[in-house]
Amino acid sequence: MFKLTRRRSIALGVFLSLAFAVTAYAYWTAGGSGSGSASTQASTTALTANQTTVLSPMYPGDSAQTISGNFDNPNSGPVYVTSVSVSIASVSAPGTCDASDFTLSGTTMAVGAEVSAGSGVGSFTGATIRFNDKPATNQDGCKGATVTLAYSVS
Repeated sequence: MFKLTRRRSIALGVFLSLAFAVTAYAYWTAGGSGSGSASTQASTTALTANQTTVLSPMYPGDSAQTISGNFDNPNSGPVYVTSVSVSIASVSAPGTCDASDFTLSGTTMAVGAEVSAGSGVGSFTGATIRFNDKPATNQDGCKGATVTLAYSVS
């Protein structure tokens, strides 16, 4: 008959412990596969460029005035802005006066930065506007004129 000695009892205990450990490891270890997905925002809402510079009334031969501003970003996160362009959209005057009576310079203002979500955020600057002096022309038609500027954000 099989006699269980102390040495055999220890060996059997170690064997059973190892067998249990391997079984437990196999029980808690598993392989498998799966899939998932993530997406990005499909589009952004356009930013609004706000002119923050209050320009002084202009007159013939006046110095150029710098145009500056910031943005309203209605998106939930930041949006990268490369540049802001400015142009004369219209001139409203009591007499004969048009865009040729004004000079815009540096019309593309580099931004090159992310603009945070929110109102009045980020900044742009660098374009200038001035009233042209036309010595051979009566420019009284431009008295009280309003120059409307248009901004394009890219």
